[in-house]
Amino acid sequence: MTDEPETTGPRGADVDGGGGAERTATPSPKGPEDAAGEGPTVGVVVPAAGAGRRMGGVQKTFLELRGVPVLLRALRPFFARRDVVAVVVALAPPDAAEPPDWLAGADPRLRLVAGGDTRTDSVRAGLAALPASVGVVLIHDGARPLVTGAVIDECVAAAGRGWGAVAGFPAVDTMKETDDHGRIVRTPDRSRLWHAQTPQAFPRWMADEAYARDSEGLATDDASLVEGAGHPVVMVEAGPWNLKVTRPEDVDFADLILDRRNR
Repeated sequence: MTDEPETTGPRGADVDGGGGAERTATPSPKGPEDAAGEGPTVGVVVPAAGAGRRMGGVQKTFLELRGVPVLLRALRPFFARRDVVAVVVALAPPDAAEPPDWLAGADPRLRLVAGGDTRTDSVRAGLAALPASVGVVLIHDGARPLVTGAVIDECVAAAGRGWGAVAGFPAVDTMKETDDHGRIVRTPDRSRLWHAQTPQAFPRWMADEAYARDSEGLATDDASLVEGAGHPVVMVEAGPWNLKVTRPEDVDFADLILDRRNR
């Protein structure tokens, strides 16, 4: 197990003509500020309506990690923030109608909505449920239970300056692009590649505009929609420890990370 890397803040703010996340950022209009005038108010959207196919059909966000549901662990760092005014969780319709007690009473700022067939549909439903006072939107996977406050801080700060921001970490393995038959067609330069995670943060207007423009609903992350709308997006360095519980072995990996943190 490697040490958790320190968060270094938004990366790649210098001019760069390459693809992927934008490397230059022109600050955009700020959203509403909080009552103390200290910065924009924050709303959080958490898609958690997935069917858990790679977990054998088990609702992965309801799995327990050291006695605490994965989803609740994912939510707690946001509940701890004073600038967060609303947290919207998009659940499968049956779960939204009858949520478990540990979720329904987790925090007074929590709102539960029915998610859609795709991640994009669920995020769109969550955005629609945020109050008008929200200036910055954070979108975070409900199956990422180990995000830290430091990573959230950096994402919010970048969005407060008018940029999109994506938590992630630089690729360390050589990456291969293949065709439909598994034949390698290209080996991209890994020095320019990052693993994209969540949270992903945006000024509210930027997220709303990107989702309003999307007609296919097939995006696997939010930044791709924002990039497609022509807005600047930067990377915020997190690390492989900010994992997504997708397969059964991921629960074991997450348990090891928690053990290391508690030493």
